[in-house]
Order: sequence, then structure tokens, then C-alpha cells
Amino acid sequence: MSSSVISHLSLLSIASPRFVAPMSSGRIPNLYWKRWGRMNKRYASTLRCYCSSVSVSEPKSSETSSITVKKRIVSGVQPTGSIHLGNYLGAIKNWISLQNSYEALFFIVDLHAGDENVGVALLTYPVLMASDILLYQSDFVPVGEDQKQHMELTRELAERINNLYGGRKWKKMGGFDCLCYSGDRRGGAIFKVPEPLIPQAGARVMSLTDGLSKMSKSAPSDQSRINLLDPKDVIANKIKRCKTDSFSGLEFDNPDRPECNNLLSIFQLITGRTKEEVARECQDMNWGTFKTLLADALIDHLHPIQVRYEEIISDPAYLDGVLLEGATKATCIADATLNSVYQAMGFVQR
Repeated sequence: MSSSVISHLSLLSIASPRFVAPMSSGRIPNLYWKRWGRMNKRYASTLRCYCSSVSVSEPKSSETSSITVKKRIVSGVQPTGSIHLGNYLGAIKNWISLQNSYEALFFIVDLHAGDENVGVALLTYPVLMASDILLYQSDFVPVGEDQKQHMELTRELAERINNLYGGRKWKKMGGFDCLCYSGDRRGGAIFKVPEPLIPQAGARVMSLTDGLSKMSKSAPSDQSRINLLDPKDVIANKIKRCKTDSFSGLEFDNPDRPECNNLLSIFQLITGRTKEEVARECQDMNWGTFKTLLADALIDHLHPIQVRYEEIISDPAYLDGVLLEGATKATCIADATLNSVYQAMGFVQR
């Protein structure tokens, strides 16, 4: 993905950028705005045709002025570790349904991983997350409960920059107003102010060895998670050995039984049943019977995913084509946003 806009602007400031007017005055000459306006209109014309095909349905006739637009969502996954059940149920499974209702940008957050060493991303993660969201003008961001505060930071940054550098004057003097922004006219706002999209269920899948800890790639024990590519015998063994309790019967939402709640929730999500249906079916079960039921459900659900994975991974050319197509679309949106920020803040592009 393109460089994050906030990080990019930070690098520019370190490199002593050229300003057209003193920024402390808060004013930029009209001649500058007019020149930028002309440049932006030419720039927008090169992007409008391509990007409108990404997210906008054009009117069928000149008499129709309305434009059908899908809202945009942005979400990413770290490239480190093996994708596990928590990643799948908490994010990836939801992406499949979301992409039918929204214009979706899903990506690999390569700048967020520090490989074997501790990278700066470990310390700047909230800013990197905000940059990714704002750069691609997201309307909604699928997040878990543990990332709500990061979303609040993102919203505050968007609102602050819009208040400082956006507004009617920027729009009137040639402010960027392109169909790359999902076709809407945002009244001179530079960034969309995104909303969190938190699934009602599956947003937080817990460890198999500790019902109070989130299932994680970085957990030292592989026994704590179900990896999506685990063979069926490994899945069965992990479920057989997972932590339970000594209570009789099974139930949701008992604070003294976190493992019970977690395993029932996994079963509910994997089978697609309601919470009430699962509660009725499993209330009188013992752990041995339920673990067999859960293991079979997991194996059946993950098998077609594993088969499809093997088909895709064996065709590198197809994978490269998908990545190239996605990168091209994302770059179009990112370039439009970055150009808009340069203009509004008074930076001269080199």
C-alpha cells in the first residue's frame, strides 16, 4: 500500500519543505489557490474515469442526476504468524459478507510488523492505523472492542485537520472534489470521519488455554489457537485438550465460566445458529460430548477453506494479478487524498 499520509507529511517536514506562504499566518495568497485549483482539476480528470468505475454507478441518462454509491470500508491483517480461528471469526469471515454491501479495501499491514526486531511501528501503531484509514477515505472500519480507542484517535485527527485546513475557502479555491471519494461531495472536508463497525458476535475469540486472554498469533503455545490450516487430527486434539471447568451443564455469559462461554460462542459462529438454539442444545451436555461436537463442526467448516487455499497458493500468477489489481485501485484513492492534503496544507509537490 502507499505510504501513510501522516507519516509522509512528517518526513516532508523533516526534509525542510518549501512553503508558498508563512503557515503561521493561516493565509495563502489567492493566486496560489487559483493555480492549485487549475492543477487539481487537471489531476482529477486523469483519475475520475478510472476511480469512478471502482465505487460509483454512473447515471444511465443525462436527465438522472443521482449517483448510486457504496460506502467504503478499510481493514487490514498482519502478515506475521499463522492465520487462526480468532482472525477468521473476528474479521475475515465478516469481510466476506461486508464486501457484498460495501466498497471494500482489505490489505496486509506490512509496516505494522517488526519481523524479528522491534520496529518503530510497535510504538506508533495507533498513528499507522489512523493513517491507513484516513488515506483511503474510509466510511467504516471493522474493529474489535479492543481497538475502539484507536478509532477515536482516528476520528479526532480527521476532524482536527478538517477544521484547520478544510472548509469553504479551500473548496471554493479549487479544493479536491473527486469521485475517488466514493462520489460524495464533502463540503470542503479533507478526510472522511470514519465510524467503527463492530460485529455483534465473533469480535473477540479467546484462547483455548485461557478463556480470559484473546486468541493470538504471538501466544507461545500453539495449543492456545486453532490455525486455519491445521489438519483435522490436530484440530481434534487441540479441542480435546482445551481448558474447561468442573461445572455441570453448559451455559453462556457466566463470568465464572469464561472457557465455557468462549467454546459455546465458537460453536455458535461456526454452525451459524443463534445463541438461543445453541444454549438449548448444549445445556445438558457434558464436556466430552460437546468437545466431539465442536471438533467435528470445526473440521467440517474449515475443510473447504483449506481446499481452496491449496488451489490458490499453487497459482502464483493469479495471486500476483490480484495483488496488482488491488494495488492499482488503492493507489488511485491514496494519490487523490495525498494531493488534496498537499494542496490544503500549502505543500509544494516535487
